[in-house]
Amino acid sequence: MINIFNKTFRQRSNPRTMAAGLLLAASAMILPACAPAETSTPEEAAENTTMEDVASGAEGEIGKTVSVRSEVESTVGDSAFLLDDEMLFGGEDVLVINASGEPFVLVEGDDTEVQVTGEVQQLVIADIDRDYNLTLDPTLFVDYEDKPVIIAQSIALSPDPGDITSNPDAYYNKRIAVQGEVEDKLSASTFTLDEEELFGGDDLLVVANGMTPQTQDGEDVTVTGVLRPYIKADFERDYDLDWDLSVEEQIDAEYTEKPVFVADNVYPSAM
Repeated sequence: MINIFNKTFRQRSNPRTMAAGLLLAASAMILPACAPAETSTPEEAAENTTMEDVASGAEGEIGKTVSVRSEVESTVGDSAFLLDDEMLFGGEDVLVINASGEPFVLVEGDDTEVQVTGEVQQLVIADIDRDYNLTLDPTLFVDYEDKPVIIAQSIALSPDPGDITSNPDAYYNKRIAVQGEVEDKLSASTFTLDEEELFGGDDLLVVANGMTPQTQDGEDVTVTGVLRPYIKADFERDYDLDWDLSVEEQIDAEYTEKPVFVADNVYPSAM
């Protein structure tokens, strides 16, 4: 969501998979945005496209909202990065400009993929600076002028389960996207994701913050949000929990100080 959302939500495209071995920078990279932009969620996108379409500049893709998942090849200045699709689409990089209004931090020394949602636009530096209150250095984007780029309104780390298992501390309090199958609904806003590898074999507890997702047992979903260790006092302070006594006791017994995913969006997975 390559493992790809690139795979897409576009109904007429078939999912594709690939393995990528690109290395991120040796140290964490921060990609700030200079001004907030209205957030777009995948389900709001009437049409989505693939990285193949974006990289090749396919006719008619400009103006469409896309959701792609891929590894970051390198950063470009302070507010942009390249998604590399070399192994599948002939070496064409896709430039992503962070217009989400939030800084974005990559995990140090990891090949973690990212999930990007945004609009495909033709890169005209003056127009992008004006529309998103950015100050891009034109000299850094000479090779991308007038080419299709993604103006990202939502960016999330999208680690594989093994990445989280091997280094969960790296993902706490960072925005991430995780895929899995709904295993058990504990309340209207709380459920577990079943993934044998996830967190060393434990199900992942998901707390939907401020919404009631219409999920069903066995449904494959993608959740976006923030990973936090479950500390009862913190969760009671920060969230309006709808747990009855039995659910509260179960969660206290099984998840104290374990990773819990606080979701701000839940939607059907494209996988």
